[in-house]
Amino acid sequence: MKYDVTVIGSGPGGYVAAIRCAQLGMKTAIIERYSTLGGTCLNVGCIPSKALLDSSEHFHNARDKFATHGIKLDNLEVDMKQMIQRKDEVVDQTCKGVAFLMKKNKIDVFHGHGSFVNANTINVAKDDGSNETIETDKTIIATGSKPITPEAFNYDKKRVITSTEALNIKKVPKSMVVIGGGVIGLELGSVYARLGTEITVIEYADRIIAGMDVDCSKELQRALKKIGVKFLLKHAVTNVKATSRTATVSYKKRDSEEEQSIKADYCLVAIGRHAYTDKLGLENVGITTDDRGRIEVDKHLQTNVSGIYAIGDVIKGAMLAHKAEEEGTFVAEVLAGQKPHIDYNLIPGVVYTWPEVAGVGQTEQALKEAGIAYKSGKFPFKALGRARASMDIEGMVKVLADKETDEILGVHMVGPRTADMIAEAVVAMEFRASAEDISRMSHAHPTYTEAMKEAALAATADRALHV
Repeated sequence: MKYDVTVIGSGPGGYVAAIRCAQLGMKTAIIERYSTLGGTCLNVGCIPSKALLDSSEHFHNARDKFATHGIKLDNLEVDMKQMIQRKDEVVDQTCKGVAFLMKKNKIDVFHGHGSFVNANTINVAKDDGSNETIETDKTIIATGSKPITPEAFNYDKKRVITSTEALNIKKVPKSMVVIGGGVIGLELGSVYARLGTEITVIEYADRIIAGMDVDCSKELQRALKKIGVKFLLKHAVTNVKATSRTATVSYKKRDSEEEQSIKADYCLVAIGRHAYTDKLGLENVGITTDDRGRIEVDKHLQTNVSGIYAIGDVIKGAMLAHKAEEEGTFVAEVLAGQKPHIDYNLIPGVVYTWPEVAGVGQTEQALKEAGIAYKSGKFPFKALGRARASMDIEGMVKVLADKETDEILGVHMVGPRTADMIAEAVVAMEFRASAEDISRMSHAHPTYTEAMKEAALAATADRALHV
């Protein structure tokens, strides 16, 4: 079989790349090693974790907030089996949706492990032991990433787990240690904290979500502490050992040799992800990877081998589904002779805890380090009528603008529905809007988005209206 384009990997980057290639008239194939499409994001990442985050937030509100709203409940309890079942149904529907899109766009799907025989030939090794060969003019590598699990952590998928296993715990644990204060660890840690699990987060850096704005780190840590999450910052984990019932985590302060330990029902390892480029036959085409398995690409996302491209988690940059989608579309349009563009500075980052965290553009620290003169405007959600009405008063919106031109350089939010609100900031920054532009736009009242207008007012001339 001969194709114009073959995509290896069916996650958000891969399946979007395949759809866009098909839309542009290319005969397209996609290879997926697992039985369902959608990759990590749809099967064991973004989608199932959000399903559990929503379920746990409903329980948390019912237990801690409903009485204030005048809603009385008796005998409230968690039905973990049903919670997991609902999550699985959401995943199943979403993955079937991707399969439908493949059929709709006449994309041939091959299930099996794809690897390069040469630059224009790909072997598909199937689960039944058989092999199939595909001839292709162009190839897009979109195989994603997998959790990093150091040998000293003794990852056993039972008591020492990653995000994959954390999505399927059948009973609410009494305790859990989370290694890593990044997005994945905090999202899943918050799921179980809201269900009643005692969560301890051990983080090597001096703050959580270290890649985001400092104010966001402070606001989120304050909010998570309120639901009982404990933090050990500036600590390094040295070893993890498991029994059939518990996991013991040994750790020490960064500047100390004194080792301590903590025992819990589970240890969740969430210290980052490694590009999944194993056994792709890259050596057969002359493509090398760095120490994190990533592939080097040029400005067109083409590897050092003509006709072979790479997108998403297998190349440098933020490991985000929507970043991979943009790159998938980008490569498809490059192949069609178009001139697409991606501004990586304007790809938002989100943490789906509650309150949510979202940011786009430059952080305040980055502006300081670059010596860029800026002005800052902040507005707290507790000053919004809509936030008070919904009892979501934690967090703030911060707008950073150029001191001379007033162009928005960065927007950072912690609060209710900020994952959705950040899109306003992305649109504004794509069109190089000023803080004053946002401050003069009408925002419906009462809404959470009024915080964006007020923060822009504060950045423009320190004249927020409601604080």
